[in-house]
Amino acid sequence: MKREVSGGCGIMMLMFSLFMIIVGIVAVFDMRAEGDGGSGALGLLVFVAILSPFIYWGYVMLYKFLRPGQPVKFTKKMVQYGGAAAVALVIFALWAALTSKQTPKTPAPITEIAQEPNEPKDSVVITQVMEGDPYKELDELIGLESVKEEVHTIANFAKIQQQRKAQGLKVPKMSFHLVFTGSPGTGKTTVARIVARIYKDLGILKSGHTVETDRSGLVAEYVGQTATKTNAVIDSALNGVLFIDEAYALVPENASSDYGQEAISTLLKRMEDDRDKLVVIIAGYPNEMKRFIDSNPGLQSRFTRYINFPDYTDKELFEIFQLYLNKNQYTIDDDAAELLKNNFNYAVAHKDKNFGNARYVRNIFERAVEQQANRLSAKRGIKDEELSVLTREDIENAFKARK
Repeated sequence: MKREVSGGCGIMMLMFSLFMIIVGIVAVFDMRAEGDGGSGALGLLVFVAILSPFIYWGYVMLYKFLRPGQPVKFTKKMVQYGGAAAVALVIFALWAALTSKQTPKTPAPITEIAQEPNEPKDSVVITQVMEGDPYKELDELIGLESVKEEVHTIANFAKIQQQRKAQGLKVPKMSFHLVFTGSPGTGKTTVARIVARIYKDLGILKSGHTVETDRSGLVAEYVGQTATKTNAVIDSALNGVLFIDEAYALVPENASSDYGQEAISTLLKRMEDDRDKLVVIIAGYPNEMKRFIDSNPGLQSRFTRYINFPDYTDKELFEIFQLYLNKNQYTIDDDAAELLKNNFNYAVAHKDKNFGNARYVRNIFERAVEQQANRLSAKRGIKDEELSVLTREDIENAFKARK
C-alpha cells in the first residue's frame, strides 16, 4: 500500500511541477509582449529553482515505486534529458529578455495623441496635479486674455489677504467657487485644472487635484440613490476642485420633477459643511447657466464670480492648429496654410451656438492627417519629409470629410 501511495505522490509532484512550469512559460510570453520579458524570464528561472525539490522528490518516489528495493539512481539518459531541459529553459529566458526590448509598443492613434491629456471619457474623471508652473501655463494659453486677467485677479486677491492675515488684519470672506460660461471647446476644463493648481499654490487647497464630472456622474436612476452617488463624487474631490460641466443639465428646462434637484441639495450642503476643503467650478452655456443659478437661492449665494470664455477668433483657431502640428511633428505648406486660414475665417463668420472652437480645430487636424495617409498610401517611394507635411489637398479633403 505504501508503495502505491509513494508512486501516486511521485506522479502528482512531477505533474504539478510540469504544469507550473508551463504556466510560467505562458506568463513569460505575455510579459514579453508587454515589453517586460526580462522580469518574466528571471521570475521563471527562480520559479523553476523553487520547484526543483518537488521534481527531485517526485522522481525519487516514482523510482521507488517502479523499482522497489533498489537504490535510487539517475541514469545517463535522465541526466541528459534534465540537462537539456535546463539549458532550453535558460535559452528561452534569455530570448524572452532580449527580444522584449525590441518589441515595439503599439503607438497611440493620432486621435488620442492630438487630444489634451486626461481628456474626460467617463462620467467622473480625476486629474492629478501635474508638475510645472500653473501661472506660466495659464499665460501661455492661446487667446482667453479676459479669462487670464480674471484668474490673476483672484490669485492676487488671495495673496494679499494672506499677508493681511499674517499681520493680524481683518480679512473679508471670499468665495472661491466659480462659474465658467462659454461655448464648447473654449478651454474651460483646461483652465479649471490650472485654477486647482493655483489654489494649491496659494494654500487654499491642500491637494489641488481636479474631479471632472457632469449630470451622469451625480444623478442616479432611482429615488434615494442620487445623494449617495453625489456624496461619493464630492468625497473624491475634497482638498481639490470639483468641476461640473454642463451643470445646467441638473435642472432640465420645463421638468416638474427630477433627481437633479437632489444632487443640487446634496452639493449645497457639502459646500457648506466642507467649505474649507472643497472648491466647486460649474460650467456651461451662458444663458443656460444663468437659468440654472437663478433656479435655486442657494446657488445664487454661493456662486457669485463668473468668468466668461469667449469664442476663439479665426487667427486663434489657426494658432491652435499649429499647436497640434508641433505637438505631433507635422508641418504644413504655404498653400495649405492659406486655405486653412480662409476656411477658419468662414467657419467663425458662420458659426452657430454649437460651434466647437478648439474641438473643431482638433477634428479638422485629425481628418487632415487621415487624408494625408490616404494620399501617401497610393504612392511608391515615399520620401521621409513627405511623412510630416500636410498639403492643400489634405486640408481641402479634411473639410469635405467633416461635412
